[in-house]
Amino acid sequence: MTSAADLRRRSRPAWAGRNYSLLTAAAFVTNLGSHGALIAAAFAVLEEGGDGGDVGLVAASRTLPLVLFLLIGGALADRLPRHRVMVAANALNCLSQAAFAVLVLAGEAQLWQMMLLTALGGTGQAFFSPAAEGMLLSSVQGEQASRAFAVFRMAMQGAAVGGAALGGALVAAIGPGWVLAADAAAFAVAGAMRAFLDVRHVPQRTPGGGMLADLRDGWREFAGRPWLWGIVVQFSIANAVVGAADAVYGPLVARDHLGGAGPWGLALGFFGAGTVAGALLMTRWKPRRLLLAGTLCVFPLALPSAALAVPVPVSVLCVVMFLTGVTVEVFGVSWMTALHQEIPEDKLSRVAAYDWFGSVALVPLATALAGPAETAFGRTSALWGCATLVVVVTAAVLCVPDVRNLRRRTKQVTAGSRADSADAESPVGGLG
Repeated sequence: MTSAADLRRRSRPAWAGRNYSLLTAAAFVTNLGSHGALIAAAFAVLEEGGDGGDVGLVAASRTLPLVLFLLIGGALADRLPRHRVMVAANALNCLSQAAFAVLVLAGEAQLWQMMLLTALGGTGQAFFSPAAEGMLLSSVQGEQASRAFAVFRMAMQGAAVGGAALGGALVAAIGPGWVLAADAAAFAVAGAMRAFLDVRHVPQRTPGGGMLADLRDGWREFAGRPWLWGIVVQFSIANAVVGAADAVYGPLVARDHLGGAGPWGLALGFFGAGTVAGALLMTRWKPRRLLLAGTLCVFPLALPSAALAVPVPVSVLCVVMFLTGVTVEVFGVSWMTALHQEIPEDKLSRVAAYDWFGSVALVPLATALAGPAETAFGRTSALWGCATLVVVVTAAVLCVPDVRNLRRRTKQVTAGSRADSADAESPVGGLG
C-alpha cells in the first residue's frame, strides 16, 4: 500500500526534500505578503496626512534595527535551533503588522506608532534572516545544491513581483489596512509551516563560550576567507549606490523624462521578471568557477544607473533592467552555492549575519547623501558616479585570487561531512 507521504515524495525532485519544500513554500508566502505590505505602509502614512519625509522615516525605522541586531541574530541562530528563531521572528512580525493594520483600519495611526511597529518588524527580520539562510543552506547537500538554491530564489523573486503587483492593486481597491492585515496572516501561516521543520535526528549542540565568543568565532570565519569579505565589501558599496539610484534618482528621472511613476514601475517590474529568468537559467547552468562567473555578472548592475544618466527611452530602460535582473540572479545563486560549499554548517548563520550586515549597512547613508550629491554634482554626474563605483569595486574584487579560482566541487558530500548542529539535517530527499 503506497502512503500519501510516499506519493508526495515521488512527485517532487530528489533534492526537494521535506524541509527544503517547507522553507521554499513559507518563503513564497511571506515574500508575497511583505512586498505588498511595503506599498501599503507607504500609502498608510500618506492617508494619515504624512508627506514624503514621513514615509522615509517609517522606512528608516525598519532599516535601523535590522542593522543593529543582525550580528546578534546570527550568533543566536547558531546557538539555538534555527527553526525556533525563525518561528519566534515570524510571530513578532505577525503581531507588529496586525497592530499596524488595526490602527490604520481604525483611522487612528500616528507617525510614532507606525515607526515603532515598523521597527519591531525590522527587529524580527534581523533575527530571522541569518537563521533562515543558515537553515536553507543546511537543508540541501550534494551536486544538486545550486539547482535547489536557484528554484528557491525563483520562488522568492516570483513572489516579490507578484506581491508588489497584487499589493498595489489591493491598496487601490480596499485600502492599505487590509493589505497589512493580509501580511500579518501571511507571517502566521509561514511561521506555522516553519514550526514543522524536521530536526528530530540531530544531537543538541554543545554550549559555547557565550554570545561574544560566538561573534568573535564568526568574525574569524568571515575575516579568514578573502573571497568572502572581499565580495561583502564589494556589495556594501554596490548595494548602497544602486539603492540610492533606485530609491532617489530613478523616480526623479521618471518624473522629468520618462512620463512619471507608471513607466518607472514598469521598469522595476522588468527587473523582477529578469531575476525570475536568471534563477530559471541557474537551474540548468552550473559554472565551474562559481565566484568568477558570478562576479562577472555583477558588472551589468552598473547599467541601470548609466541608462538613467543618459536618460534612455522607457523601452530601452526595460530591456536594461531585465538583463540586469538576469545577471544579478546568476551571482545570487553562485554566492549561495559557494557559502553552502565552503562554510561549516555550525557557523552558517553567523557568517550570513556578517554578509547581511555588510550588504545593508551603507544603504541608509547612501540614500541620505543622494540629495546632497545631486545638489553638489548634478543628477547626471551622480548617476554616472553610481555606475562607475559599481564597475570599480567589481573589478577590484576580481583581483582576489580566490574569487577567480574557487571551483565548484563535483564530488558529492556525505551526510557525516558537516559538523553536527542543533538543526543540521540528514540528506534531503536522498541527496548527497
